[in-house]
Amino acid sequence: MTMPSPPGGVRLVSPQGRWVLLTAVLGSGMAMLDSTVVNVALPRIGADLHADLGVLQWTITAYMLTLASLILLGGALGDRFGRRRVFLVGVVWFAVASLLCGLAPTPGGLIAARALQGIGGALLTPGSLALIQAVFRPDGRARAVGAWSGLGGVATAIGPFVGGWLVDGAGWRWVFFLNVPLALVCVPVALRYVPETRERAAARGGFDVAGAVLGALALAGVTYALIAAPERGLSAGVVVPGVAGLLLGAAFVAVERRRAEPMLPPELFAIRQFSAVNAVTVCVYAAFSGFFFLAVVQLQVVAGYSALAAGTALLPTTVLMLLLSARSGELGQRIGPRIPLTVGPLLCAVGMLLMTRVGAGASYVVDVLPALVVLGAGMVTLVAPLTATVLASVDVDRAGLASGINNAAARAAGLVAIAALPLLAGMGPQAYRSADAFAVAFRRAMPWCAGVLLVGAVIACVAVRTVPAVPEEQEEQEEAGAPEAVAAPEAVGAAEAAGGASAAHEGARHGAPCHPECTYHCGVGAPPLDPGDVEVGRPSGAGAPPGPGAPSGPGAEAGGPERPGP
Repeated sequence: MTMPSPPGGVRLVSPQGRWVLLTAVLGSGMAMLDSTVVNVALPRIGADLHADLGVLQWTITAYMLTLASLILLGGALGDRFGRRRVFLVGVVWFAVASLLCGLAPTPGGLIAARALQGIGGALLTPGSLALIQAVFRPDGRARAVGAWSGLGGVATAIGPFVGGWLVDGAGWRWVFFLNVPLALVCVPVALRYVPETRERAAARGGFDVAGAVLGALALAGVTYALIAAPERGLSAGVVVPGVAGLLLGAAFVAVERRRAEPMLPPELFAIRQFSAVNAVTVCVYAAFSGFFFLAVVQLQVVAGYSALAAGTALLPTTVLMLLLSARSGELGQRIGPRIPLTVGPLLCAVGMLLMTRVGAGASYVVDVLPALVVLGAGMVTLVAPLTATVLASVDVDRAGLASGINNAAARAAGLVAIAALPLLAGMGPQAYRSADAFAVAFRRAMPWCAGVLLVGAVIACVAVRTVPAVPEEQEEQEEAGAPEAVAAPEAVGAAEAAGGASAAHEGARHGAPCHPECTYHCGVGAPPLDPGDVEVGRPSGAGAPPGPGAPSGPGAEAGGPERPGP
């Protein structure tokens, strides 16, 4: 029997509130751990399954494909049918798919299970944050989101270490089996303590199924062509899927322009600041995903690191993000986003170029650590201002949708990058089996990553406004003398304490409510809820964000952005 929600919503300090928070953290933690541990296991997966480089690419991209394509739709399903219900479906689906990944006897079976896992991730990722938004009382929501972000950061930080430990010990299959006990704890706790919530207005809307299907097929066609090209060349089996993917992409744009309630509203991209920051996001997360995909293989195959050592070696970037992101957000608030979004990619580019020094017998302190520290400094500089600027570029009612679109853009960029980078670097299907061949290809790949980051820095310098754009609707209100909404000081303080300073300050600066959950981009964020729009067992005073995509957080999945990560 589900514990009912008290009038006005659940208090964070209550026993029920702690159980609700645990549920959200366990659910999102499954996806966050998975996004970091699988990369570390790739060389062992290839050796055990006798797989070529293309299989390793599909092991990552199959998951990213379904997740990126369906994450906005997953949030809308939660609005319509109940957030707890859809979240639990996602948790169970993710756990079963993880079990299938661990039991996969062939490369094809693993890839198919990873695609199924991405569907589960698309259901549970937006749902974990939506539960917090809808269930907790308004005065405790910011603190709950801050705790959710902080604990999620811990999951991301320990992911490479746990992945390496499992790969070197029990074996790579336990990287996937790890999700099953987490789900076994999460499901009964959610059924017992989390009340059901749904948005009444969502029942009157429709689902953009056509847009989701076209988007997924377009990404699949392009991804398949890029991955197959090194082995098959410009054969019909490569050209036809690639062209079909491009045509389906054009059809996706046409459908979104004509649909009354599109998954990806075209009018948002008419806002210059929103378009510019999403373009920077695409460049940044394409480079991040490509780098972390190849770096763990470089450390193991070329430098001779164990899986545990390779996973641990990447921790400095995540540690720097956890320690300094809040201060970076404060700096971005003071000087505006243009400088951080220009300097950050340049620092990341330098860090990736420094990684070309990592070869056989490389010293961690002399060769690896300096590159990762510079890379981490660049990530700290740009990630918090990037997400805060995305939110500030649209009116507050669409902040959740804007964050969801930005998250999907980051994942799609990573998907294409992982598919394209080995082709651009001249990696053959067996390249990762030879230390010499992979080292040469890795040194070719890093300048490509740095070049994409340079493009992102140029876009930021030219197109991003020094002061984040004020949405047209808000400008009209200000011109009419409408009073500005002021963020509550206690909400700002709670967000800063949880490391969410940038989003909180941006919200206060522009007269919009705070969105601390979006600072780290580890979930798909949503604006504060309207008390009149939600059912929580019985009335709770917690509402739901408007819009079909609103409820929906390097890496990576980096991601950060899903907080970016390996």
